[in-house]
Amino acid sequence: MQFIGKHLSRKHLTVGLLVAVALASAAGNALGLGLMDPAWLAGLGALAMAGELEIKDITKLLTEQGKAFEEFKKANDDRLQAKADGKAVGDFEAKLGKLNEVMDAIKEQVKEIEKKAGRPGTGGDVDPARAEHKQAFKQFLRKGDDSNLAALQAKAYNITTDADGGYAVPEELDREILGQLVDVSPIREIANVRTVSTSDYKKLVNIRGTASGWVDEDDARNATAGSSMAQVTPFMGELYAYPQATQQMLDDVFFNAEQFITDECATEFARAEGAAFVTGDGVKKPKGFLAYATAAMADSSRAFGTLEHLVTGVAGGWAASNPSDILIALTLKLKAGMRANARWVMNKGLLGEVRTFKNLEGDYIWRPGLEAGQPDRLLGYAITEAEDMPVKAASSLSLAFGDFKRGYTIVDRIGTRILRDPYTNKPYVGFYVTKRVGGMVVDSQAIKLLKFSA
Repeated sequence: MQFIGKHLSRKHLTVGLLVAVALASAAGNALGLGLMDPAWLAGLGALAMAGELEIKDITKLLTEQGKAFEEFKKANDDRLQAKADGKAVGDFEAKLGKLNEVMDAIKEQVKEIEKKAGRPGTGGDVDPARAEHKQAFKQFLRKGDDSNLAALQAKAYNITTDADGGYAVPEELDREILGQLVDVSPIREIANVRTVSTSDYKKLVNIRGTASGWVDEDDARNATAGSSMAQVTPFMGELYAYPQATQQMLDDVFFNAEQFITDECATEFARAEGAAFVTGDGVKKPKGFLAYATAAMADSSRAFGTLEHLVTGVAGGWAASNPSDILIALTLKLKAGMRANARWVMNKGLLGEVRTFKNLEGDYIWRPGLEAGQPDRLLGYAITEAEDMPVKAASSLSLAFGDFKRGYTIVDRIGTRILRDPYTNKPYVGFYVTKRVGGMVVDSQAIKLLKFSA
């Protein structure tokens, strides 16, 4: 992780770190764990208010997560022993649940601080035409004055006003919305993202490969079999948001209308597209990777576009003994060349379960990321937490493993458009914001799924 300067800003601290330590401290005290030193917490609070938090303090926060995991392992070991002895395990399971919350809270807030610290500020407008367009756009947002805005838009970006009305947002605002989507949408963060200027985007995939052979210097070169190509096209859809503000708010010189629209749209877009990239049916929206056909067949036997799944052997559950074995087997289903960039995708509930798993040597297979910028790992592979993954149930595909950069592509149609509506819901001024986005599986061998069925 890289920090901007020696210290993080006061905003980063108050929004992120204090929330994390408060949650961790409260949960730790409730459990009698003593994870956080009160004197250190008080000092940390003073540093935060002064805007003087150093890297060593974040390192200490991550160390506290490591301590929480040690307590987690001890509690789980006690639970397993009690279960083997035929004793009640309810208290141990409650304690594990609280510790899961502690570790999740710390990790999420550290990630938030890292994102804010690593996000560069926007510089001044270099292109005078774009700067002029940006100023006219601000006036349009606040007052509805669109005089000369269409002409300035055409001059700055060489695009015309859409036939259905509305204007293109300035490039900086468009990029800020996309930047926040990366922060919030977990699949966008790990998939391959392409920005295109037209919805007519197609990708050719080599599904068989070009044959080759070995020859000596003077041997004849016989013709080899040609490669077999498949064309994949993204399932596109138009995503919209409709934030509203009063005219009084817009008239307030201290009200940042651009930031208001950015924040509101990014939140709604991330919620909608996050679900579509996982389970979307491809009808007026992206097609999620779980919406593709699956089969319990090897790569060499499956049809292109069909994902491979592995069954747990238990409907809606794990094997009674050695449940980690199926996870190891799933990793080995992926080709060696793809495992280097592979990661797990699951929801928070399932993550809490796999934290309790051990291998045959009795070692826990989940490890917390104890360095800034490092993700938690399962069997050595990074974990992405996606709440849109299905809850574990009979025949559910609740866990994925693969190289998502290679396996799934998100296509962003360049340009976000906005239409100002001061009439529909007076006294509110609505901003109808739209963008086109698509998604598709491009390599069905790069993503493997775990199916909770017999």
